[in-house]
Amino acid sequence: MIELRTPAEIDQMRPAGRFIASVLRATSAAASVGTNLLDLDALAHDMIRAEGAKSCYIDYHPSFGGSPFGKVICTSVNDAALHGLPHDYRLRDGDMLSLDFAASVDGWVCDSAVTIIVGTPRPEDLALIEVAERGLAAAIRQARPGNRMGDISAAIGDAAADAGYPVNLDFGGHGVGRTMHGDPHVPNDGRPGRGLKLRAGLVVAIEPWFISDTDEVYTDDDGWTLRSRTGSRAAHVEHTVAITANGPVVLTARD
Repeated sequence: MIELRTPAEIDQMRPAGRFIASVLRATSAAASVGTNLLDLDALAHDMIRAEGAKSCYIDYHPSFGGSPFGKVICTSVNDAALHGLPHDYRLRDGDMLSLDFAASVDGWVCDSAVTIIVGTPRPEDLALIEVAERGLAAAIRQARPGNRMGDISAAIGDAAADAGYPVNLDFGGHGVGRTMHGDPHVPNDGRPGRGLKLRAGLVVAIEPWFISDTDEVYTDDDGWTLRSRTGSRAAHVEHTVAITANGPVVLTARD
């Protein structure tokens, strides 16, 4: 069921958005050569406790997960595209790291992701991140009343196509509010002018994710981490966006 939020409810979601942004800033800053992924998870967990927030991940067990997630942040490294389960791994120079985090503050959920390079970047990795971020920005501009879901999706797909990246449609964005995942689904490719008509009050997580040379993934033995079929690297970015009468409002903005 698609739920629309009142302006007052969107205001009530802002603390969750600010908190999500603060955790992604802190974990990104802490991610350096030699940092253990478990330490990043511990940092996020400490911030959840200090805020009095509630993790959306630790007990999360959807049909595609091998078990309850058990951690509070997704840490996807290099060929890990999505749902990276934190484990005993120390980051190396040149690693591509995606951090995906959602939590509930006062009963409201926001969700966001960022991809960074640890240490020395490779040009092709920077290009992949830049295209994902460009697709996200273009999609957010389309998140206006009267537009269609296909306008958001096409903006993401066009960014990928312009760069020659394939798009996986199995996982994409989603509605967000009282829970982390709700209706509607937000595909990462589509046709302009098609699909759900966007209305003020709709709040969605928009999340482009691209692999440089494939749209195929497989599930790691940990039951969670989705890896690229070819071993190529992946970038994932995401913001929670409220559609309002005055245009899109990025609740998880990190600036």
